[in-house]
Amino acid sequence: MKSSPFFHFLTLEFFKARKKHSGVIAISFVILFLLSSVLFVSSSIRYSLAHTLEAQPDFVVQRVQGGERVNVPTAWMDKLLDIYGVEKVTARVYGRYFFKDKQESALIVGVDFMDEQSHKALEALIADVDLKAFLEGDKMLVGEGVARYLRSHFYPKHYSFLTPKGAYKKVAIYQTIPATANLSSNDMILMPQELAREILGYGEDEVTDIALNVPNEDEWDSVADKIAAFYYDLRLTTKQDVRKSYENLYNYKGGFFLMLFLIALTTFVLILYQRFSMVYSSERRQIGLLRALGWSISDVLKLKFYETVIVIAISFVLGVVAAYGFVFILGAPLLREIFLGGANLSNTVQLVPVLDFGVLSTIFLIYAVPFVAAVLIPVWRIAVTDPKEAML
Repeated sequence: MKSSPFFHFLTLEFFKARKKHSGVIAISFVILFLLSSVLFVSSSIRYSLAHTLEAQPDFVVQRVQGGERVNVPTAWMDKLLDIYGVEKVTARVYGRYFFKDKQESALIVGVDFMDEQSHKALEALIADVDLKAFLEGDKMLVGEGVARYLRSHFYPKHYSFLTPKGAYKKVAIYQTIPATANLSSNDMILMPQELAREILGYGEDEVTDIALNVPNEDEWDSVADKIAAFYYDLRLTTKQDVRKSYENLYNYKGGFFLMLFLIALTTFVLILYQRFSMVYSSERRQIGLLRALGWSISDVLKLKFYETVIVIAISFVLGVVAAYGFVFILGAPLLREIFLGGANLSNTVQLVPVLDFGVLSTIFLIYAVPFVAAVLIPVWRIAVTDPKEAML
């Protein structure tokens, strides 16, 4: 059979049954759109977090008493520096500050702008900041969420923090942190470390935790054992621990949607299989007529295969393209709240476009193979019967 007449007939057949195909494409589009949107959001967040974590210290030392984290004495820093292989020990001051309504909060981060490690971790956030002007007086850098909250409560230029001593500390808003860093800085306030100590109520010899780096990864286990042996109330967290906790969180949320997708896809394939198992008499007669005209079983299967592939391709392309626009152009409204949460300050994070072609190809195969099987198996059962019986 020549290919030109065959594909001409395929085109006519496809447009003849366009109403039937439109319904299948619509359902497939919804399923693929939702799944692709979830995968795009999850991949983008994990990509952004991976880049953020790269600048984080190798180890973080905290102090825990009675199951609660307490302040760490700065005297620990000297002892940590004495460990062979440890370098760049940095004291960190940060904490949650709840605003007057006690519903929303911001993360106050005290930064030692003269410290190299602090600069490395916050390089993207303070790239356009004039540090000389910023350090003149009590000033702060705020994330988009914090700035939006302060403007809505009539604090467009400054805010007066209530310190644990009962006094108010007026701090000017110097600049808003770029929106591209919103994933980590939406509810963040950056200020000089001494100012943060005063607002959060830290003593001069107290810090939130101590960060340190060990350049040689082969020494990590040895250094961790030495640090853990110092004090009974010391808790050590590694960069891998933080990375795993984030990966588990977003993999869980993405896996939950993947499970729902598989359930929806299974239901759809079963309905599709039942639909083609109960082929309309006109379609049975069509297959029988094609067989009577000399079409082989493989020709009939090839016709239905190409017809199905066209439906799959249209559904997949439309679903993926629509999901890409929904996530990376519109910002995935509603869906991003499932991943980022909306209990605190609202986040207008700009999701970084990330396409994982390995995942998309896997989803295509998971979607396409059952679809094709659900169509071709019933068609094959009719094609192998006697043409006269099929046309009855």
